[in-house]
Amino acid sequence: MPVDPEAQQDAEARRTGPKAEREAVERLDRAVRAAETALIEYEIAVETFRIEVENFSRLHQQRLGPLYARLDELDALIAEVVAARTGDPEDLRRAREARASVLPMPRVEELFQGWLDSGGLPPEATAMLTNRRVRPPERVRPGERARRLYRELVRQAHPDLAQDDAERARREEFLVRVNRAYADGDEEVLAELVGEWAAGPPDPAEREEARSEELYARLEWLAHRRELLAQVVSGLEESAIGSMLKLAPDDPDGLLEEIAAQLRTQIAEKEAHLAGLSAAGEAAGGGAGAGAPGAGSADAGSAGAGWAG
Repeated sequence: MPVDPEAQQDAEARRTGPKAEREAVERLDRAVRAAETALIEYEIAVETFRIEVENFSRLHQQRLGPLYARLDELDALIAEVVAARTGDPEDLRRAREARASVLPMPRVEELFQGWLDSGGLPPEATAMLTNRRVRPPERVRPGERARRLYRELVRQAHPDLAQDDAERARREEFLVRVNRAYADGDEEVLAELVGEWAAGPPDPAEREEARSEELYARLEWLAHRRELLAQVVSGLEESAIGSMLKLAPDDPDGLLEEIAAQLRTQIAEKEAHLAGLSAAGEAAGGGAGAGAPGAGSADAGSAGAGWAG
């Protein structure tokens, strides 16, 4: 009996079609796994960079903070000496602003590190200070309909009713969703799960299509996640500390020491300037008028001589 070529081609297409789809899904799955691995490596690199920036910021504050504070104090002292000598309203304003920048008044939230706000202590803080347990949030109590749907789903989809390992795995995965919905007291989701179970498992073709959609969605999420991480990196690099760290990524300690040397030079110059202003004020006023601020400034200048060294 002769073989119809068209019928033979159709039969071949039916045999190769599902195989081609499976191979496409497998390639997509491999691409997703590769993207996940790359994202993990990128997240590690981003987290490492973030830690480096935080550590450098901490070192910057520890080593240079006192120097910056001394410069601010000297600026305030100089402004106060000038204002005391001239009495000019503008000089007095500058002196007040300079002094205010040295010791800014902290907010209540900063003093208590978030434990106290305008409404007083939050319950967690009160419980900690009084050695009492924090009252746990009330649990959601599922309604009667939710309990009925839950019993029905557990009875129908129990893993012990499975005939093979694949079916058992499907039932176990399904019951995880059922338990989550029941814990939330979500009757609508439980009702949807009842309909889903009644419809039965999807056929292989539908399962392959659903798997492809899941993988494509996963790839999109991975790409979006990488974009967010790139924005984090950009923010770190553009920050003041990040920009400074980029100047000497291999020797941040050397960079800090170089900046510290520059600050010490500025401190020495300002102390010399302050001492000159104080001496000139004493010579001109004979200790009168500007004597009080000048004397205090001279003491401050001599006391701070060690900073320049």
